[in-house]
Amino acid sequence: MRIFPSLAVMLLAQASAGYTVAPALAQESVAPATPTPALHYSNKWRLQVSEGANNDGVMRFRVTPRDGTPIDITVHLDDGRGEDGCARDIRDAFKAALDRKTYKIETDDEEDVLVKRRKGPDFAIELVESTVKGTRINFDRE
Repeated sequence: MRIFPSLAVMLLAQASAGYTVAPALAQESVAPATPTPALHYSNKWRLQVSEGANNDGVMRFRVTPRDGTPIDITVHLDDGRGEDGCARDIRDAFKAALDRKTYKIETDDEEDVLVKRRKGPDFAIELVESTVKGTRINFDRE
């Protein structure tokens, strides 16, 4: 039976506390890898912002050009910021992070953010992380 160092420390601690460990429990298992979801590409995306921010938080988006290097975009949102303000903050963060010769970024209907390809390959956009409560983003390929 092979015991890994971290498991050995745990077994010693349990043994010193008076616990007994069955041999079958002394094997460390490896969890299967989680498959990465397939990206969906388009030349134009609509990010529909619903509801305002209910806390100070961060949304982290990832823009991935087809066969290109992903670009992470961090958006800081303040507590009490309405959906129109959240959309403007997202728009401004995208404008600051992405090349203006390659992408056109604007708001539409005040609460939607449009990201369009000017040149280059189609691209995917995903929300990688969010600590903002209340605000939801729906992604539509156009």
